[in-house]
Amino acid sequence: MGARWAAGVTRARAMAAGRAGAEAARRMADGPALEDSLRALAGTPYRRDLDVRAEAGAAARAVTASLVWQLRVLAGWQPRPGAAAVRLLASRFEIDNTRDHLRALDGTPQPPPLRLGALSTAWPRLSRATSAAQVRAVLAASVWGDPGGEGAAAVLTGMRLSAAARTAANVPSAARWAAGEAALLVAREVFVSGRVPTPAASVHASRLLGRAAVHASDYDGFRRRLPSAARWALASADRPEELWRAEARWWTQVERDGLRLLHGAGLDLSPVVGATAVLSADAWRVRAALECAAHGGRAREAFDELLD
Repeated sequence: MGARWAAGVTRARAMAAGRAGAEAARRMADGPALEDSLRALAGTPYRRDLDVRAEAGAAARAVTASLVWQLRVLAGWQPRPGAAAVRLLASRFEIDNTRDHLRALDGTPQPPPLRLGALSTAWPRLSRATSAAQVRAVLAASVWGDPGGEGAAAVLTGMRLSAAARTAANVPSAARWAAGEAALLVAREVFVSGRVPTPAASVHASRLLGRAAVHASDYDGFRRRLPSAARWALASADRPEELWRAEARWWTQVERDGLRLLHGAGLDLSPVVGATAVLSADAWRVRAALECAAHGGRAREAFDELLD
C-alpha cells in the first residue's frame, strides 16, 4: 500500500503541475477571438478532443471531457481509498450525464454523455432508463438514494445534496467544500428559483447545514443559521442576486485549499484530494475564460472579479 500511495501521490502532483493556470486563463480571456483562445490550449491537457473551430458551448464541453479523462487517469493510479475519494469528488459528472439524459427523455437532443469509466457509480444503469420514473428508481437502489421526486429539479438537487453529504462523511479534507457547496445550492434553489428541496433531499442538506438553516423562511435567516463550516461560502453574497459571485469564490477557496493539500509532505490521501480540487478549479476557470473570449472581452470585468 505504501508503494501504491507513493506512485499515486507522485502522479497527482505531476498532473496538477500540468494545469493551464490562472495567467493562461487571463490570456485566453483577452484573446481577440475564441479560436485564438482555443489555440492557446494546444499545449495543455485540454487539447484532447478540442476543435479550435468549435463554438463556446462545444469548447466548454471538450474542456469538461478532458478534465474527466484526467481524473480517470488520476484515480487509476491510486489505491482503493484514493480512487474512491476521486470518484466522490467527481460526482458532478454523473449528475451532468443524468441531467442530459433526462432532457433527452423529454425529446431535447443532447451531446454524447461524458465517458466516466471507473468514476461512475450508477451511470451505466441510469443510461438505460427509459423514463424519469426509472431514473428515480435506479437512484433509489444505488448509493445516491431516492431523490424524492421524478422531476428534473428534484432529481438533480437530490443528487447534488447526496454527493455533498457523502463527500463530507467520507473525505474529511473536503468536508468544508461540501458544506459550502450545499449552502450555495440550497440558497439558489430556495431563494432564487423558489423551489423547496424534497424531504429526502432536505435530510442530506440538514446533515450538512442543520435543520434550522434548511427550514429558514428568508435568506438572511438562512445565512445566520448556517454552521461555520458552510457560512463562509455565502460571505460575499449579501443578497440572493449575488450568489454567482459566491459560487466563483467557492471555486477560488477550493483551489487554495487544494494547493495546500497538494503540497503537504504526506504520502496519503491529502495530495490526491488536493490534485482533484486543483484540476477541477482549473477547468472551471478555463471554461470561464473561453466564455469571456466568445463575448469579445465584454465579460472581462466579470471574469477578473471571478479570479479576485
